[in-house]
Amino acid sequence: MNYTIQHKTAYTYFKPVSCCHNILKLLPRNTPQQYCKSSSVKIFPQPDVVNEYEDFFGNKTIYFSIEKEHRQLTVNITSVIEKQLNAANEIDLPANSSMEAIKEELQTFNQQSVAVKQYIFETPMTAWNAAIATYTLESFKPMRPVYEATKELMHRIYKDFEFKPGFTTIATPLSVVMRERKGVCQDFAHLAIACLRSVGLPARYVSGYIETISPEGVEKLVGVDASHAWFSAFIPGMGWVDFDPTNNVLPTNQHITIGWGRDYADIAPLKGIILSSGLHKLLVSVDVRREL
Repeated sequence: MNYTIQHKTAYTYFKPVSCCHNILKLLPRNTPQQYCKSSSVKIFPQPDVVNEYEDFFGNKTIYFSIEKEHRQLTVNITSVIEKQLNAANEIDLPANSSMEAIKEELQTFNQQSVAVKQYIFETPMTAWNAAIATYTLESFKPMRPVYEATKELMHRIYKDFEFKPGFTTIATPLSVVMRERKGVCQDFAHLAIACLRSVGLPARYVSGYIETISPEGVEKLVGVDASHAWFSAFIPGMGWVDFDPTNNVLPTNQHITIGWGRDYADIAPLKGIILSSGLHKLLVSVDVRREL
């Protein structure tokens, strides 16, 4: 199964910008479930400096700077993804999948445990409080398999929290999301990650896209898709397992991964600094198309 993804970002500045420096993380990475066949990046105005590299987490990254006056910045990315078809079957749980067994295994010193343990520590975006810790313990009981507990946590977030665009920003603390029980996919991913980390388990933030399906007989509109976020839990013998609390599903064929990190800040789509004294307007358009 192939997908073509078009992601367009357009900044309009109300006053001239003399210089900008940007970090772009919108090129899908290869995983066991997907292969990025191609990606093209078009930036206007033409950058004066472009540098491509992989960040600490292995995400494809582009640094670019524009060192001439401009009033607009547009970034158009087209990627072609080949997905490995699979079904969301129930997983055979390894014998060492309890919370206690996982934490004990991560005490060993080897390449895998060192790489995984960096996803245990709290970050400003995944800071938990007493309410979040209490919410977590409803699912994470002693000796219960972590896969079962995490799947139940995903169900509960889907049931207990309202998806409400515009209620939060990326700067809204999780304590507010927890109290008000409202947010968007980034909030729900951060909340689940905070829950797992509150009991000493590793979890990582995943950025990507999800294919939307129009009702039968209704043509899908171009550009109405959006970036998406979910989370992964580490389970020995299984590796990283994805969970999508916004849609209450285990991500499979319709989820396309861009990359991952400890939280949103590690995999923000486009961030940077500008030299200007004015405000700006941002428009983002995403189109995910299945190629038959």
